[in-house]
Amino acid sequence: MLAFAFSAVSLTLAQATPAPRRPLVEIRTTRGTMIVALYNETPKHRDNFLRLVREGRYDSLLFHRVIPSFMVQGGDPESRRAPSGTELGQGGPGYGLPAEIRPGLIHKRGALAAARQPNNANSDSSSGSQFFLVLGNRYLGEELDRVAERNAHMGTPVTYTAEQRKEYALVGGAPHLDGAYTVFGQVVEGLDVIDAIALAPCDARDRPLVDIRAFMRILE
Repeated sequence: MLAFAFSAVSLTLAQATPAPRRPLVEIRTTRGTMIVALYNETPKHRDNFLRLVREGRYDSLLFHRVIPSFMVQGGDPESRRAPSGTELGQGGPGYGLPAEIRPGLIHKRGALAAARQPNNANSDSSSGSQFFLVLGNRYLGEELDRVAERNAHMGTPVTYTAEQRKEYALVGGAPHLDGAYTVFGQVVEGLDVIDAIALAPCDARDRPLVDIRAFMRILE
């Protein structure tokens, strides 16, 4: 009887224990300010991003690749002092990260995801610093099914829940990236800032003609 009582108390405490708080990072840009929540389900990417933010490694870096209706990309350390017209996207901190691809984390609008290591098509290796924020398009049932079939043929099969299907139908995203890149956060404030960045006129390499810089800090 006593053992049962202890078990019941333990179960009640476990149910009452709140989930760990997701760290929040403010991304202030020359087009507005966003706040992203980092997923605890991807601890390597979470901790790496927080460390780089804490050390000021992202401050004054550019969003060097902007593709409307798809995504905006930043985090290349070589972009800080890059003259206009310089090709960017090959820089990093000198290391990569093992992928942390989780079925529950998809490339919906506002997703924060890790770019791959430069010149590396292997999804097992994320860039140590480069990231992208998803814009994407809306996908209804049959459209999403076709994307899922194509992903399966490419070796990255994903089965979508009813809630994920609803998110892609209502807010959109880039489902063709699911299963191939690590999603490690989500914009929780300032989604319109991604739209503002995506409106920037760009050169033939998708680099904005007018520099768009980022400055980050951890929100305690």
